[in-house]
Amino acid sequence: MKKQMCVVFAATLFALAAAGPVMAAETINAAGATFPAPIYQKWFNDYAKAHPGVQINYQAIGSGGGIRQLTEGTVDFGASDMPMTDEQIAAIKKFKVLHFPTVLGGVVPSYNIEGLSTDLKFTPEALAGIFLGTITKWNDQAITKDNPGIKLPNESITVVHRSDGSGTTFVWTDYLSKISPQWKSKVGAGTAVNWPVGLGGQGNAGVAGLIKQTPNSIGYVELIYAVQTKMPYGSVRNSAGTFLKADFNSVTAAAAGAAKDMPADFRVSITDAPGKNAYPISSFTWLLIPDKISDATKKQAIKDFLQWMLSTGQKDAQAMSYAPLPSPVVAKEQKQIGMVQ
Repeated sequence: MKKQMCVVFAATLFALAAAGPVMAAETINAAGATFPAPIYQKWFNDYAKAHPGVQINYQAIGSGGGIRQLTEGTVDFGASDMPMTDEQIAAIKKFKVLHFPTVLGGVVPSYNIEGLSTDLKFTPEALAGIFLGTITKWNDQAITKDNPGIKLPNESITVVHRSDGSGTTFVWTDYLSKISPQWKSKVGAGTAVNWPVGLGGQGNAGVAGLIKQTPNSIGYVELIYAVQTKMPYGSVRNSAGTFLKADFNSVTAAAAGAAKDMPADFRVSITDAPGKNAYPISSFTWLLIPDKISDATKKQAIKDFLQWMLSTGQKDAQAMSYAPLPSPVVAKEQKQIGMVQ
């Protein structure tokens, strides 16, 4: 009897030991950008399946929200489509923020014009004029001259923009600031700006929804939202004079120059990039990782995920309408992981 009890006791201890990693599952909380949210959700789910002891919870609340929550210490890391400014970084006293580019994406002009089945072409001047409110009709010559043979209506244009602090907004307004002196002086670039005209929607999904339900509207959304929801989106004339639609190749081309001259802190803008094949409204998006993480288990889990993201995770990019990181950028990031202490 005693021998039997000992066997049962030993088996129970073995079962508890085997269950240990599951019982000690590490939960990591993160929040921020909606621009990369589709691929982040896939990554975090896939990583959890391959590493049952780690669960990463991500809330797509916009880049501004991600930076705010990281600053307040309510998340383990943030995510943003805009690099943090020197002032934002200096406001955090407990640690230094490390920027880790994850993928590249494009922001596209999407529109709702009844009966239109042909993709529109937009010059930088036309986009700036529309969002400044100086071009107010769809049949304005600034639009029609680059779209011969397309009958555009004599209808007022309704502009749709983000209402929340948004990295997608930063990418869009950063581009407009580069190509339009009037936009730069009157509005400028930022995650949130004082829009001259338009309706506001929450997140990429909110903007997409407003465009779909508002006749004769135009707004900006991340490429994958346009693709997933089958929204029409136009091509944009780049700095070399070529009209390009955002896709894997044109977004990858926009990063080509930046990969060679990437700054040590990875904070870089690639809007209005040179090159005839470069889509002009492209951007990296970043995870914002503290360089000091006191919880040793959590620190190791985050570092392991970063290594996975830079290798296995990159393989998902193209299928989800993102562009993977250039190899030189990956190599530099892998070295930066060692700075997380």
